[in-house]
Amino acid sequence: MATAALTLPSAGSASIVAAADGRLAEPRPLPVAPPGTPEQLAQDEAYWREVAAQYAVTDEITNLEAGFFGMMPAPVLAAYHRHIDRVNRESSYFARRAYPALAQASRARAAAALGVDVGELAFSRNATEALQSLIGQYNRVRSGDVVMYADLDYPAMQMAMNALAARQGATVATLEIPEPASHDAILAAYARALEAHPRTRLLLLTHANNKTGLLHPVKAIVELAKARGIDCVVDAAHSFGQVPLALPDLGAPFIGVNLHKWVGAPVGVGALYIRRDALDRIDRAHGDDGPLDRIDSRIHTGTTDFAAVMSVPDALDFQDRIGVARKAARLRFLRDRWAEQARGIPGVDILTPNDPALVGAITSFRLHGNGDRAFNAQIARTLSDEFGIFTVARSGLAKGDCVRVTPALYSTPADADRLVTALRTLAARS
Repeated sequence: MATAALTLPSAGSASIVAAADGRLAEPRPLPVAPPGTPEQLAQDEAYWREVAAQYAVTDEITNLEAGFFGMMPAPVLAAYHRHIDRVNRESSYFARRAYPALAQASRARAAAALGVDVGELAFSRNATEALQSLIGQYNRVRSGDVVMYADLDYPAMQMAMNALAARQGATVATLEIPEPASHDAILAAYARALEAHPRTRLLLLTHANNKTGLLHPVKAIVELAKARGIDCVVDAAHSFGQVPLALPDLGAPFIGVNLHKWVGAPVGVGALYIRRDALDRIDRAHGDDGPLDRIDSRIHTGTTDFAAVMSVPDALDFQDRIGVARKAARLRFLRDRWAEQARGIPGVDILTPNDPALVGAITSFRLHGNGDRAFNAQIARTLSDEFGIFTVARSGLAKGDCVRVTPALYSTPADADRLVTALRTLAARS
């Protein structure tokens, strides 16, 4: 049978072979990580070339916008193809007989990885769907109460909070996350906002921010809120797989996550978490007649991508072989490689601090403090068209728009250095 190889990064140690029928052969396994701390391994380029070789990356552009969704590594992509073939071949016979147990096994695996009981986690199609369910079905907001969010929170979640307030006759309060951010400054901003709005009932928080990359001290903010009788719903869409995460450590009763961003599962898998003692605060979905004491009745997605859900254990297997701490250290190393060099370029404003507790892979920048939307969109276009580097402009920050940079495990120090060179040119030109 004729085969055709797919192009991989230069390491060439984990080739993927595509057969004429489109099926993918199993890639070669990852090597065992050499000894050393995660921070030491983060700079072992020989090892990370082996990891990068597990990704079939286009050579058309240098992709530094990995935050949209995570590319599946070769073993996960191959497994996804196998699962698709089975679903399609066995059709409804499979969907009705074999799939429920497989889905439950995937759910149990995800729950274990997140440090929660399987009865506290339910799959969604993405974090947005999960968080819309948690916010929209939260049942303790009354007329005259306040719901609160910050400028850095995700727009769809802000809209869900606005809609909840409108339905219940509540008021929306907002706050600005300080720039430059620090642990104490963030806590002080939330403390002032909560003090100014004593009738706050529900507070939206973001853990790993999608706009700037800032990691918020969620647990400490949750404790501030809890002391005032306020519930928190946490957007952790970018957290799982980017940084080490156990959901109970955040302290919040309601959390939404993605598995297709940093975990590398196929697009279309997220999850909502409801702490067992808080289940009664979330109404059942759309008149769902499922049991009141089960999380399954709190989200009603309908038919989902069977193969995507089945691929969750494959994605977690790949992540476990690397190790979340090692993965986070590598991503932080790549982030520091460009961001800390660029911080020294006149006219380049880096929007996250150099604090391990407050930043992971994602970081955004502005040029000469210019937050104009059109200006930042043009910067992103110029990086792509002139320099071959793909990024994305982000909006909604109180101090104006910015450009987001997100490396991935297939990124290299050379990619980061090319971005720094481009920023020197753009800062001098602007």
